[in-house]
Amino acid sequence: MENLIFAILLLPLAGFIINGLFGKQLPKNVVGGIATLVVFISFCIAGYIFLNFDKDSQPVIVRAFEWFRINGVQVNFSFQIDQLSLMMVMIITGIGSLIHLYSIGYMHNDSGFHRFFAYLNLFIFMMLLLVMGSNYVILFIGWEGVGLCSYLLIGFWYKNAEYGKAARKAFIMNRIGDLGLLMGIFMIAFHTNALDFLSVAQNASKFELNGTIIIFICASLFIGAVGKSAQIPLFTWLPDAMAGPTPVSALIHAATMVTAGIYLVVRSNFLYVLAPTVMDGILFTGLLTALIAAFFALRQNDIKKVLAYSTVSQLGFMVVALGAGAYTAAMFHLMTHAFFKALLFLGSGSVIHAMGGEQDMRFMGGLKDKIKITHITFLIGTFAIAGMPLFSGMISKDEILVAAWAKNPIFWVILFLIAALTAAYMFRMYYLTFHGSFRGSEAQAKHIHESPLNMTVPLAILAVLSVVGGLINLPHIIAHGDYSRLQHWLSPILTESAKSQMEANLKGISITTEYFLIGITVLMFFAVWMFIKNRYVNKGKLPVDENAYTGWERLSAKKLYIDELYHAIIVRTVEGFGRAGKMFDNNVLDRVVHFIGDGAEESGKSMKKIQNGNVENYVLIMTLAIGFILIVNFILQ
Repeated sequence: MENLIFAILLLPLAGFIINGLFGKQLPKNVVGGIATLVVFISFCIAGYIFLNFDKDSQPVIVRAFEWFRINGVQVNFSFQIDQLSLMMVMIITGIGSLIHLYSIGYMHNDSGFHRFFAYLNLFIFMMLLLVMGSNYVILFIGWEGVGLCSYLLIGFWYKNAEYGKAARKAFIMNRIGDLGLLMGIFMIAFHTNALDFLSVAQNASKFELNGTIIIFICASLFIGAVGKSAQIPLFTWLPDAMAGPTPVSALIHAATMVTAGIYLVVRSNFLYVLAPTVMDGILFTGLLTALIAAFFALRQNDIKKVLAYSTVSQLGFMVVALGAGAYTAAMFHLMTHAFFKALLFLGSGSVIHAMGGEQDMRFMGGLKDKIKITHITFLIGTFAIAGMPLFSGMISKDEILVAAWAKNPIFWVILFLIAALTAAYMFRMYYLTFHGSFRGSEAQAKHIHESPLNMTVPLAILAVLSVVGGLINLPHIIAHGDYSRLQHWLSPILTESAKSQMEANLKGISITTEYFLIGITVLMFFAVWMFIKNRYVNKGKLPVDENAYTGWERLSAKKLYIDELYHAIIVRTVEGFGRAGKMFDNNVLDRVVHFIGDGAEESGKSMKKIQNGNVENYVLIMTLAIGFILIVNFILQ
């Protein structure tokens, strides 16, 4: 197994090296084929290990070498294969291989084709490093690596200045969160004398329940998760990250990188069960993020921006589940979200491909009969995220709603409202894109065509997963006791306290109550669906420019002016400090340096007059100096 585990990691790295060094000289199909094949083989290997890995097995640690020791803390370059890491590896390589295949068609005419696939392979390698590392240091390397790849891929079309700004914004905001993660890692090492997950879990009992130290550690780690998983206040980078090619949005900003924060908290559950205060903070952060992002998505006109704010909102759902202690529900929604959100992003890419690069829904409409495969698969993705009964998104979201009810019915009400908003903006996007009359130009109408097979096949596979993915963890009221496949699978990586909390939450809700809650959400789904259909199909309401909106619609379109607020308070403040620093540099530091330099120059000029080359003068000065020294010595004696 050891060689297979190394192969999972090294294959994408090999693809990066081959395409990075030789891709420019290779045919595009060869470049795309190599990049896709190495990820798919990694998926096949992971699938083989998954099928032969007992759900009750203990973690398998594979050590490459001892990296360093410091103050008794040993850090190995090693990898941990357990139920959680296997689940993440399957998602990363499975969704990743489909997106690589899709990208062959989507990026075929791009001059940076080989560079794009090299970056994608490097990202997959870094993401695998993040989830397979056996300690916080390896996790941090992968964490920073995916941040670097995100920067490279968001700013892939670097000749566009705005895209470059979006890449820098993502990089900087992620670094803010990463500082918190780094502080948490330092504190873990200092107080547990270990950094590998198993040792830290064993030593976690020395922390006082809800003590100052454990609160600081957990809060610091969560700050890292806030940056990477785009939670308030570090969430504004993700919508701007839509500047990158659409496959990037699907891979990095829907299915993998943004879920790293969720993975971090679940992996560190042995710490978070000791900090209920931080858990409450996590829950409120998720609630606020999910609500605000859903509100923003209601009146966006850019099809990718709607999906971007939807991603932020769905990540908020996962964070709420974490805060409620429902780790299995968070991971379940992470998985189903990877299916339907990757489908929706790739579907939007197919629409953009058909429209010749157009992303504004005001210039779309009537596409359902022109790109039928894209239309059907996009509708399935919309059903999944909006909550169509028995689709994957409905089942995983219901688990989070039940966990919220167990925590406090008020939380359920807020999440129910957010779920209704989700259905509203998703059906609005669907109807504006595919129904009604075409609103684009004649040139765009002539350009519309279905995507090639290498783009539609991944859409079809993801559509199937979006429908059947919920079967992995059916609610117990439907599956009659055999519902907890995923919970049983993840059970070995959770502490007894975490498992007890989840079981207590489940027992605290009667079957009647759960049927009632599911019934309300199903009714809500159909009510919102009919309302939006009537508004945008029967009445033919059309989107307008964001500046034409008034009231709440303007606030939604302008995103509550949060970007402008950040720019006014933070960016201008930093720029002001920069200008003040420049003035200090010019008026103080430069003058001091010039004064010293001028003084040295003038003293040199004065000394130069003495150094005139006359030997008699040198002898006279030396004689006087000796005489002076003798006189002083005589007086002192």
